[in-house]
Amino acid sequence: MKFFLDTANIEEIKRINALGLVDGVTTNPTLIAKENLPFKEVIVDICREVKGPVSAEVVGLTYEEMVSEAREVAAWADNVVVKIPMTEAGLKAVHTLSQEGIKTNVTLIFTVAQGLMAAKAGATYISPFLGRLDDIGADGLQLVADLKEVMDIYGFSTEIIAASIRHLPHLEGSALAGADIATVPGSIFPKLWSHPLTDRGIDSFLADWEKYQSEQK
Repeated sequence: MKFFLDTANIEEIKRINALGLVDGVTTNPTLIAKENLPFKEVIVDICREVKGPVSAEVVGLTYEEMVSEAREVAAWADNVVVKIPMTEAGLKAVHTLSQEGIKTNVTLIFTVAQGLMAAKAGATYISPFLGRLDDIGADGLQLVADLKEVMDIYGFSTEIIAASIRHLPHLEGSALAGADIATVPGSIFPKLWSHPLTDRGIDSFLADWEKYQSEQK
């Protein structure tokens, strides 16, 4: 399973990337706005830091706007992936862009039908939103599992990015459900490697070592 970092903060990206855990990055207009820097500057900086795919989202809603923005953004770096919303215009844009060799990430996927349509249109990635489905009482992890089954049955090369990850069970469940990728907020990442028993174990080993050292004197 690949890990993407869901952030536009370059310092956060550098910190996690230094651990060898960042296979790519996803951003969205909300995350970009938090940085209070020009859109292009943020994306280019991230693309320099991370070798894997970096998703940059269009804000236009018409087919023409999406395609025009996508062509511009895709030219900023070789590893840019253009994020497109799951709409009729979005599907048309994905179809056009895929024929031009521009990679796309279709976002805001909430049903198997939406994921299937995006894959057929030529999406490189599809992003089902787990947390937002959980918010309305639906099962986000089941959607990931169902999408994986459909992708495998029909041989689509489209990869599934488990998005809207809120906690550790989301990540672990996505891995078990067969998601190709999980995109994780920077605030959640440290919780993935932390555990109280790990901390207690370290404290216990250090206490035993100090006792041993004192006994050797």
